[in-house]
Amino acid sequence: MQTLHVVSLTLLCVLAVNAQSIGSGKCPQPPVQQNFDPAKYMGRWYGIKKIPNTFQSGECSRATYALSDNTVLVRNEQLLPNGNASFIDGTAKILDPSQPAKLEVRFFEDRGAPYWVLATDYDNYTLVYSCSETLDLSYAEYAWIMSRTRTLPKETITELLDILKSNNINTALFTETDQRPELCSGMP
Repeated sequence: MQTLHVVSLTLLCVLAVNAQSIGSGKCPQPPVQQNFDPAKYMGRWYGIKKIPNTFQSGECSRATYALSDNTVLVRNEQLLPNGNASFIDGTAKILDPSQPAKLEVRFFEDRGAPYWVLATDYDNYTLVYSCSETLDLSYAEYAWIMSRTRTLPKETITELLDILKSNNINTALFTETDQRPELCSGMP
């Protein structure tokens, strides 16, 4: 039993380095967007708010999605604190056609991560949630509020945060992504 506690604490420490929102037990299972249409979702989305994470430390973040056969091509871009633009390419796939809003995204050759679209109107906003478990003992969660433009009305942000809260997802850690034009004009 003591070994299990040591392993649990070690795994929790590893997760804490990679995510800012850590929980014990299993991931929350919020409902996803009903009748999700992947084709309407494609295009560019700008990061508005997020749970901070180590792989997205910059500002001016944006994601671009394009369909290619049954695969979504993903490009995530950001402006790093040193002023350099960076990007990473990946792919996403719908694992179960009966739930097209639940995708799995992959970067490099790593194992996939959940990419669940909880809410979108396709033209203005999207709310994305991801959660990964470690031995059913703990989980790391990520979430993003994105927009088709660099801004989003506060009322819309509040409504999207309320969706997370109603599903027992902590929103206290969310930070705003700086999308000011004078800062982001250096993005290609």
